[in-house]
Amino acid sequence: MKVIAIIDDDEYIGDMLTKLLEREGYQVVRAYSGTEALMLLEKVTPDLVLLDLMLPGMPGEEVLTKINHIPTIIISAKIDVKDKVDLLLHGAVDYVTKPFDTNELLARITVQLRKQDMMTSKHISVGRLDLDCELHEVRVDSKTIRLTKTEYAILKLLMMNPNQVISKSSMLEQISLETPDCVESSLKVHISNLRKKLKSISDEEHIESIWGIGFRLKD
Repeated sequence: MKVIAIIDDDEYIGDMLTKLLEREGYQVVRAYSGTEALMLLEKVTPDLVLLDLMLPGMPGEEVLTKINHIPTIIISAKIDVKDKVDLLLHGAVDYVTKPFDTNELLARITVQLRKQDMMTSKHISVGRLDLDCELHEVRVDSKTIRLTKTEYAILKLLMMNPNQVISKSSMLEQISLETPDCVESSLKVHISNLRKKLKSISDEEHIESIWGIGFRLKD
């Protein structure tokens, strides 16, 4: 059972979210202040955190900096674009503005938990593609294909987000730890080479260019 931590001092919203999440089969733990949140996270490691920003004791922005390796969705009444951008750049995986649609929130939670499962999974499979995260191997129709380190990082990112358009800047940022030498000017070359290798085995286009935006993997 997945565990979700709700960090929010608004009891009404917290109670509503607790009922909603428990009905969906999640286990819920709660904290009502920034200080209490840190104490909770020392005892429990949830699979995902829902974090409000306006907390007593310690603001949510500071709490976020102390959350390590746990996907955190910000839930806040603040709607300033700069706030959202800053928080997403400093560790948050998503940002939901209050008041929110519960079905949309559940969908966003599902997406983040699915990504987390993929990141910890030994295998990722999408259509005719299979990626072995332990051996760093990629197979197309059970045939192993040799990829460079950069090509592997790009394909892994696309397979973790099938049918989702990933911008060039976002792709470069997300693969930077594995391939720091990849820059915007060389990204198109790496993707072109990756496309050719995949097509040489499957005779089909797996990666689609979205003009002016980025790339996505066809499921």
